[in-house]
Amino acid sequence: MASAKLRRVINRDRLEADIAAEAVRVFAESGYEGASVATIAENVGLSKQNLMYYFPTKQALYQRVLDNVLDDWLERMANLAAPDGEPADVLRAYIKAKLDFSREQPWASRVYAMEVISGAPLYGAQIRERVVPLLRKDIEVFERWIAAGRIAAVNATHLLFAIWAMTQSYADFAAQMQLVLGRGELAEADFSDAETTIVNMVLAATAPRS
Repeated sequence: MASAKLRRVINRDRLEADIAAEAVRVFAESGYEGASVATIAENVGLSKQNLMYYFPTKQALYQRVLDNVLDDWLERMANLAAPDGEPADVLRAYIKAKLDFSREQPWASRVYAMEVISGAPLYGAQIRERVVPLLRKDIEVFERWIAAGRIAAVNATHLLFAIWAMTQSYADFAAQMQLVLGRGELAEADFSDAETTIVNMVLAATAPRS
């Protein structure tokens, strides 16, 4: 009996994950208002009624999608929480993790960006509760590095904003980059070149002044 119950839980978790994976693409393409629960259900192979058994409202599904996005994003951002590491190595790892997210989860990045651009009307509380405290911890890491003379005196808040903007643009503005580069999608080499360029800029900005 316990085994059957466990299988049901596992199957439900898998189905909810499949629904959320399709929903992130639809929300990224159509926005919250334009997204159709019926379309998401059809693409997953469910009726709308069946989908709404798992997610009773479109907002509940949207919240799940953004929760997944933020979970993944914050896990990758945890690299900067290693203040005892060599700053250059920590920053390289942080930038790589952010670019990897843009490369591997472009739909997720776009959904998050669209929510923020619209003023975060449905997800602002979660951003304040989860992103802001992590940002403050990251700033504290920078301040300790600065106090110890391990990096230059920089405005850590705006440096992090700049890193976010540079790395996330490879998902959020990929279409523009593809047009400029004249190809259907960004290649591995584009992300490699981006990583090298961004890392060099950030390390130059933070190098201790002699």
